[in-house]
Amino acid sequence: MVSTAAERRARILGAVDRLGTVRVIELAAHLGIPVVTLRRDLAALTADGRLHRSHGVVSSPSRATAEQPERPPVVGMLVPTVGSYFDEIIAGARAASAGARLVLGISSYQARDDRAQVEHLLGSAVDGLLLSPHWLPGSDSPLDWLADLPVPAVLIERRGAPGAPAVALDTVASDHRHGVLLALRHLAALGHCAVLLAARDDSWTAHQVRAGYAEAVRRLGLDPQPVLDIRDPGAPGEGPGGIERLADRIAAAAGTGVRAVLVHNDHEAVRLSMLLRARGLRLPEDLALISYDDVFAALAAPPLTAVAPPRRAVGATAMALLLRRLEGEADLPAHRIDLLPELKVRGSCGAIG
Repeated sequence: MVSTAAERRARILGAVDRLGTVRVIELAAHLGIPVVTLRRDLAALTADGRLHRSHGVVSSPSRATAEQPERPPVVGMLVPTVGSYFDEIIAGARAASAGARLVLGISSYQARDDRAQVEHLLGSAVDGLLLSPHWLPGSDSPLDWLADLPVPAVLIERRGAPGAPAVALDTVASDHRHGVLLALRHLAALGHCAVLLAARDDSWTAHQVRAGYAEAVRRLGLDPQPVLDIRDPGAPGEGPGGIERLADRIAAAAGTGVRAVLVHNDHEAVRLSMLLRARGLRLPEDLALISYDDVFAALAAPPLTAVAPPRRAVGATAMALLLRRLEGEADLPAHRIDLLPELKVRGSCGAIG
């Protein structure tokens, strides 16, 4: 028989009175109540002053007052890589942790690794999760399990598709489509009527960059160009010569008058600047080049103009939002927060179309 909300909440109050201070996930298992349902009931009971909830644990108000200070919350963070784009996101999350302990899980750009890493983090008794799973547009179904996580979670640089279970999760991301528009608008202002896009296709950001390129070309009235695919040199059938072939294609396009290119990401853009010089194209005299990511762009020769997503702010905002969840704020709707990238103008965009 299905219990009413009043009956469930009476059971919850009775269990907390017996068990004392208890983790939300353990309380759900003890009562056999789905975690999502339990969280709603706890929010209502907390708002009424009948329970105290903080950092993933719940207790009676009198017990919370009498007990020793609570331990700081533990936050698990899943990222696909370290050493590049996500380093500053991690740094931002740490800076905003407000005493919370951060536990890192490193997956890969493979969806099958994400769940194992998340289960490992949950086994470490985390109170909440910051997640950047491998997630490409149209591939939500392998990640439906995210909607059933036993602790609050915030997606970073990811967003569920409309109608998918994970769409209800909080999200903090860079607005990469706006970032691409900034780059193409800058090139158009320099007189370029056509801009090439050279981009990867193996990450969420790459797909957002590609979609942003198509939108910006239409909005600015630029001549559309086929996207130049950047392949992973480690992928089957690809080798280190892939970047050489990409440089050949850019040089060929320059021969037809297309003298501006946006490259995702910095790793490829820095390598291309040298290869293009070997093909008779100097930056910025013969070709305008903008990099997307701005991790290493300033270190190139010449320093590359780059779109800079607000990586540190993304991490800090996601952590702050998760901590609000862990504090048990009642009636907090699901958040979709987009932060705007900036264009850092340097020395690689002097060429005029």
